[in-house]
Amino acid sequence: MAWLEQTETGRYHIAFRYGGLKFKRALRTSDKRAANARVQRVHENINLLEAGRLVLPSDGDVASFLLSDGQLNGTKSARPKRQLRTLGQFSSAFLGSIPDDALEQSTIKGMETHLRHLRSVMGASFVLPTTALVDIQKYIDERGKAPGIRGKKLSPATIKKELTTLRTMWNWAKDAGHLTGQLPLKGTRYPKSSEKPPFQTQAEIERRIARGGLGDEEQNELWSALFLTTTELAELLAHVQAIASHDFLYPMFVFAAHTGARRSEMLRSQLDDINFEIGTVTIREKKRVRGQLTTRSVPLSPLLRQVLREYLPNHPGGQFTFSLPPGVARSKNKATTAMPLSCDQAHDHFKRAVAGSNWSKARGWHVFRHSFCSNCAAAGIDQRIINGWVGHQTEAMVKRYRHLIPDQQQKAIAEVFPE
Repeated sequence: MAWLEQTETGRYHIAFRYGGLKFKRALRTSDKRAANARVQRVHENINLLEAGRLVLPSDGDVASFLLSDGQLNGTKSARPKRQLRTLGQFSSAFLGSIPDDALEQSTIKGMETHLRHLRSVMGASFVLPTTALVDIQKYIDERGKAPGIRGKKLSPATIKKELTTLRTMWNWAKDAGHLTGQLPLKGTRYPKSSEKPPFQTQAEIERRIARGGLGDEEQNELWSALFLTTTELAELLAHVQAIASHDFLYPMFVFAAHTGARRSEMLRSQLDDINFEIGTVTIREKKRVRGQLTTRSVPLSPLLRQVLREYLPNHPGGQFTFSLPPGVARSKNKATTAMPLSCDQAHDHFKRAVAGSNWSKARGWHVFRHSFCSNCAAAGIDQRIINGWVGHQTEAMVKRYRHLIPDQQQKAIAEVFPE
């Protein structure tokens, strides 16, 4: 945006904003028509610069560069190279640089959401190389006032995830030569947060809610900590088997319940990953090691082995373990070949399966992962084995079901303080 300002002598100055900064230069003319022509040219040059068709030299003066139509010392930029300055420019370039299949689609969607919030608060035109600690703290303070989901306040953990995305983008830009130094995060202060509740059975959650005194936010927090006992899992699986409208649905529920696999890991599962001979299923990971596709192995339970053996002869075809058969509506069209499920489709099938049942409060497929870890812990399985089956877990996550190992804890304390 550029405009004219006239002095008391009748001469014109041109003023404009670029990269969040205001510039002003004398035009040395009192001819309004000529001055307006310069304004139009500067406006066009700003658009060219932001589009990457003009390149601002690292040691160049922005105002002089724009007023000279992209020429400094009489030399035009030979090979236009995009210069990244604003948060909006960095966001687009960063997201566009992510290789196909490098990250989970859910991870990319999360990063897009984080960057959208950053642009909303800081401004798409915020000049990223000028970022200071005060800018980061201002962002934290503003986001701390925003509402969260399901009636909850926005958690400090969410804000930290957003700034982790910003740091990831910053490091990418530094490696690409667009930025120098570190993102100033040291010294930031976040709102206080409460520790997430331990995993609890449905009966425990309903008992706590029945006592009264809990608001919607606190009740939602409890339901997010739901885990199903082995008896409840068996009942849920029997319910799904009875109402399943697709061949893949019941096997997919058993797979989730008996392996602790994430939804995305189930959707990536391929037929060759199932080894009946040695009794294992290979889980394809993306989250455990940054930038590397890894796998882990989980033993096939007797039920999962039986269900998969019965399911595979009716498999609709293709490489993926769980697929929609040909002819099933997918968006507005019907697929002509077997197609793997999308994340949204998998979630929709989950919610339809549990709707109106005793398990309708379950948030999604992740309840099976919580349940798998919790039931393994309750059975006294070594924590290292559990970690190997479900992949890397944070200490905070392990702490949420550690209370389900009372026998081991009693034995340990008795060894320290014998009778």
